[in-house]
Amino acid sequence: MRSMAIDLDEASTAEMVNALSMIAAELAQRPTPDSSAACMELTETLAAASDLCESVLAGFIGRVDTHGEVQRWGLPSTRAWLRSRLGMRDHNAKQRLTSARQRHRLPQTTKLWAAGELSSDYAATISDAVARLDDSDCGAAESLLLDMTSQGFSPGKLASFGRRIRDVIAERDGTGQVDPESSRGYTRSWITCTRSLDGGRYLKGWLNAEDAAVWEGTVAPLAAPAGADDHRDLPERTAAAVTSVLAGGHTATKVTVICDLETLTGGTAPARLTDGTPIPAEHARRIALSAGVSPLILGRGHVPLYLGHRHRFASPGQRRVLETLYSTCAVHDCEIPGTLCEIDHVDGWALGNSPTDIDKLALCCGWHNRFKHTNAEQIRISRGADGRYIYRVLPPPGSVRRQRMDSEGL
Repeated sequence: MRSMAIDLDEASTAEMVNALSMIAAELAQRPTPDSSAACMELTETLAAASDLCESVLAGFIGRVDTHGEVQRWGLPSTRAWLRSRLGMRDHNAKQRLTSARQRHRLPQTTKLWAAGELSSDYAATISDAVARLDDSDCGAAESLLLDMTSQGFSPGKLASFGRRIRDVIAERDGTGQVDPESSRGYTRSWITCTRSLDGGRYLKGWLNAEDAAVWEGTVAPLAAPAGADDHRDLPERTAAAVTSVLAGGHTATKVTVICDLETLTGGTAPARLTDGTPIPAEHARRIALSAGVSPLILGRGHVPLYLGHRHRFASPGQRRVLETLYSTCAVHDCEIPGTLCEIDHVDGWALGNSPTDIDKLALCCGWHNRFKHTNAEQIRISRGADGRYIYRVLPPPGSVRRQRMDSEGL
């Protein structure tokens, strides 16, 4: 018979977390009760306990974030830590990080959350609503949103109010109506970008007056109808204009599509972009017709052949080869696209150990490239059968996890 005793008055935070972890592990192995009524009651109790755990997590994450602890572990940001080490989806990582960062500015919300009188969804919604407000407006917004919560507004309805919170504050205080179309109440421009299931992107944002002027001078002229036969609506023309500006014009556009020769000659096997996004065969052929074809010669085992050039900097040809190998940064779990990474000399050019040959190069994001140079003892490098290097970041020297790894010979 297994048992566990813990003195709540004397136990440390670590001991309580470990006890909670053991109970959760045991509970997860228990069969679901047969009574649906019992399951309903237990669900409500467990959900309330989960909200309390989320309150504690916000405090832990906030301390890790403010002290920059993740950088010591070779991670570029707290959000990257939540995604890679805790397995969170980007939306959940962003939500938890926002709650953690706004916690100190929301004393009433934090108190109610920790007391079990406010759910995690309400707390997250309030945190997100005040994230772009200054401290004076933050206090007013918190009181207003908590009042709405006590009146029975759902988290979804609260979020819709939160998106125009400054307008609501102005209406309540009688300071005048803010035009939501010309000024969303923010002093800084912002844009959010969310990936859709089919590989596309949803964009949402707001531009202040200065940035709006740049938009009007650059994008607006390109969004005009191309002629009498242009039947696209304004949103479609605007999207095309933005894409044109980002690409720098047709001559500057660079898209790498990886496919078999059979695909180009009528086959059905899909191609892919360097980030792994699949492209239907007919789309790949259409891109090839408009952009031309540059062959990439591969050797046995699909390993790219040498492109030579023992110079300090890699050639454009070598970069194209690397982008076909590395869809993301060579560091395990880093999600920076390979097309945005720097070319890294695996053994370090400064040490004289690594020539600029294709089998001694890898793609590494700027942050991890600098981390690798200054913390070489925390980088372990391996190489796969496809010729791709994999960098793994080890825990900091002296940490408990590093000592355990060293003792086990890992």
